Amino acid sequence: MSRTTVRAGVAAAGLVLALAACGGTSSADGSSPSAGGAGEGATSAGPVTLDLVWWGNDDRAARYEEAVALFEEQHPDITVNTSFAAFSDYWTARSTESAARALPDVMQIDSTYLRQYVATGQLLDLTDLLGDEIDTSGLQDTLLTEATLDGRTYAMPTATNMLAMFVNEDVLARTGVAAPPEGYTWEDLNAFIADVRASGATTDEGAALYGSADYTATFWFFLQWLVQQGVTPFTEDGGIGFDEDDVVEFLSLTDDLRADGALFPTERTVALAPLGGFTVNEVASEMSWDNFLAGYVADSGTENISMLPMPSGEDGPALFSRTFMMAAGANTEHPQEVAELLDFFLNEPEVGRIFGTSKGVPATAAQRDAMELAGVDAKVVAYEEQVADLVTEPAPLPVEGFGTLEAKWKSLGEELGYGSLTPEQFATKWFAEAELTLP
Repeated sequence: MSRTTVRAGVAAAGLVLALAACGGTSSADGSSPSAGGAGEGATSAGPVTLDLVWWGNDDRAARYEEAVALFEEQHPDITVNTSFAAFSDYWTARSTESAARALPDVMQIDSTYLRQYVATGQLLDLTDLLGDEIDTSGLQDTLLTEATLDGRTYAMPTATNMLAMFVNEDVLARTGVAAPPEGYTWEDLNAFIADVRASGATTDEGAALYGSADYTATFWFFLQWLVQQGVTPFTEDGGIGFDEDDVVEFLSLTDDLRADGALFPTERTVALAPLGGFTVNEVASEMSWDNFLAGYVADSGTENISMLPMPSGEDGPALFSRTFMMAAGANTEHPQEVAELLDFFLNEPEVGRIFGTSKGVPATAAQRDAMELAGVDAKVVAYEEQVADLVTEPAPLPVEGFGTLEAKWKSLGEELGYGSLTPEQFATKWFAEAELTLP
């Protein structure tokens, strides 16, 4: 069975990458073949088939397929079936599978969903597999923190990510506007966005160029802003550490830009889906995780994309780092083989060369050393080195139900963009959802 014959060619969206189904015997919506199993820890004496799923774009799919081919070459008794889907579709499929306790053997996991899947017993406890089966000696101890709850480890951090501001220099050159200066603030960013729109620049096809979409519509940027205000977003017992006033203050940052029509239109964003304004070269800047650079370059058709730190708060810059993780379904019938696959993605040097920084900077030195530092990979590594001193803490570990709350923030952000509700109404509706969602 050839994975390349079934790989779907799709483009990535802006912040949430757009994907299509890929590989093996997997289905077109990104759901895996039946993971089956009683999950009793049995291992097989004969050939074993594992299901591996992820979200990512076409570029990421090609890298996964190359890595899986190498793993199967090294482990001839293990076959890995693969699939992927858009971020939202990916988690819809996982929700359906988790209801039947039939998650894939191995899956990308986002910290957004970690508490939820651990709380319902959906993830394989990896703690007793660490050491002999999964070698973590090359990991910094702090990297396991984000994957550990109540002293037990449920995921493997395979790369590190930091938030960044991406600037498409080709788009910006059309406007005659300079990129935000070093040490720029949120207010400086707003001035940049206004100046780009005021330039009246367009694409060759006549589409208006914008400085940015409305960044307040993304929950993670709100969390970044909170950290700069000295607010810890979530409490140790899994509660909310901010209030409605904090939400309103953040959303109000772009009030004037919304009123003046200076932000990339929400209706255009919806029409372009699964693409985005930045990836179709109609927006000059976009904030996202630094590992998105590979996808941005592949989808926009230009390598002329630079990276800046996130805007600074009143007390200066303050960033957080985040890990890219892989986990296993508690229902797997093949925990030993799962451990071999996880160890491979964590430690195999060739995986570092294959993925480069497309999932983030590799978490182990063996993989970092194997990277061919040129182009995109060199830019991402240089960026993380540049901002290393600005990182004040790990990414906030999301509360249980975070995925639902993040999705609600996104949908309310669209309503805000359409002008159908105020920041105050947004805050009230979001906290009402939080009250229903939090355990």
